[in-house]
Formats: sequence, C-alpha cells, structure tokens
Amino acid sequence: MKIAISTDGNSGLSRKEAEQLGITIIPTPIIIDGEIYLEDISLTQELFYEKLTGNSQISTSQPSPASLKEHWDKLLEDYDQIIYIPISSGLAAAYDTAYQLTQTEEKYKGKVFAIDNHRVSVTQKQSLLDALKMVEEGKSAQEIAELLTQMGLKSSIYITVDTLTYLKKGGRLNPAAAFVGNLLKIKPVLQNHGEKFDTFTKARKTSEAKNAMINAVKKDLETKFKKEYEAGLMTLEIAHTQNYEAAMKFKTELEEILPDIELKHVDSLSLSVSCHIGPGALAVACTMKY
Repeated sequence: MKIAISTDGNSGLSRKEAEQLGITIIPTPIIIDGEIYLEDISLTQELFYEKLTGNSQISTSQPSPASLKEHWDKLLEDYDQIIYIPISSGLAAAYDTAYQLTQTEEKYKGKVFAIDNHRVSVTQKQSLLDALKMVEEGKSAQEIAELLTQMGLKSSIYITVDTLTYLKKGGRLNPAAAFVGNLLKIKPVLQNHGEKFDTFTKARKTSEAKNAMINAVKKDLETKFKKEYEAGLMTLEIAHTQNYEAAMKFKTELEEILPDIELKHVDSLSLSVSCHIGPGALAVACTMKY
C-alpha cells in the first residue's frame, strides 16, 4: 500500500524541503492588490515583505475544491491512499472543505484522509514528519489518521508580535488599541493551543516577551505535557517573520535553559500567517512527536 503525504502552504515547509522529504504541497493563495500569488511559486519572501511593508492590500484564501481534487487525482495515479494535513480548523476553513470532499466524492472514500490535528506552521510541520515515520513503519492510512488526530492538541505556540499594525489591518485589533499599543511600544505575546490565537500577556521589551514565552513553555512541559515530556516525546521549534538573527539567538538561549529537549526547527512562518502579524515576530512551540 503506497501512501502519499500532502499538506497546504501553512506548514512553513518550503517546496525544496517538501521535495526532499517526498511531501506534496497545495499552495495557499495570497491576494495582493487583487492579484493572486502562490507562495514559493510566484511569490518569494522578499517580494511579499516588500508588498506587506508598503501600501499593498494583502489577504489570504484557501485552496479551492477544484485545486484539491486536481492535486489528489494526480497523486492517486501513483499512490493508493493520501494523508492530507491542512491548517487547524480553528484558524481556517481549509480542513472543512477538504473533509467534505472526502465524504461526498466516492472516488476519495477510503483513499483520501483529511486530518484536523489542530496545528499550524512548525507544529504542523512536525505532524508531517510524524506521518512520514508512520508510513515507513507500515501503518495504514486509517491508523495514521487516528494517531495524528489523537496527538493533535499536544502542542502549544507562543508568539511575540513586533508591531500591532498588521493585527489592526486584518481586523483582529481595533485601531485605537493598535495606536496606543504602538505608541507605548507594547509587544503582545499571543498563544495558540490548537484553536484560535488569543492574548497571553503583554510586554514592553523583547527580552520580557521572550522570558514570558520561555516560562510558558516550561510550565506546559511540567504540567499538561508532563507525561509526554518525561517520555522524551516533546520537541521545541522556533518560528519567525523576517527575524532570522533574533530567532537563532533565541535558539541558543532555549538550548541553554532546556538542554534535555530536542529543538528541531528554526523556520520562517508561512506567508499566509505572516500577513496578519507582520515582520519582526518571534515564536516558540512545544510539540508532541511520534
């Protein structure tokens, strides 16, 4: 039984990485000034941030049912089954669209498994790596789907936003709060535990924000993920938006504070996420691995 692993553009997995791993990506459409771009195909990181920090109007969409069907049909020419892992249903409707297709189209029943394991970016990437490992072990698509669903909520993300401007642009913060926050140089720390992002705390300095994120991750590892942590099943990941040097420094700091846990990835956030938070963001995640 040949099983393909596929995802959308929200995992932060580059097309080059995906090709090396044997994972296929359905790109997430990004709309800039009314024109549709596809990350890593017609839109580079450099062009995106040039547009984002200018006056361009940027929004995101999701892969259409037609593009999903075309992608899956092509994969099924060479594979017997497909594991499809899109962004968390708490953040977008992509999973619902994919799941409906697997239930209403006879040709996909028992062949395509759309999985909502409540992850995004580096945590979603870990799910893809877990799926690959399960395939190598000979697990069926049904078994993989069940395991990934069970593991889905075993992750936390904490992210510091450098500016409130883009949250305001996206309608996720009222203009008055954004103005006052930027004036006072407030750096909000957001959290995600599988559903939507919400506020965790606020800081005045980057160092305060990083300390808050580190303490939050340590608490999660010592409490709700204690069993998995002690079993060696938790990993750390770092993500950023056009903030590589700070991310690498943060990596060194985390490895000194938590030397007994593997820090697996330091990745750029996907552009579909970045358009809502802007450049200069820094995030840490702790994630259960298979």
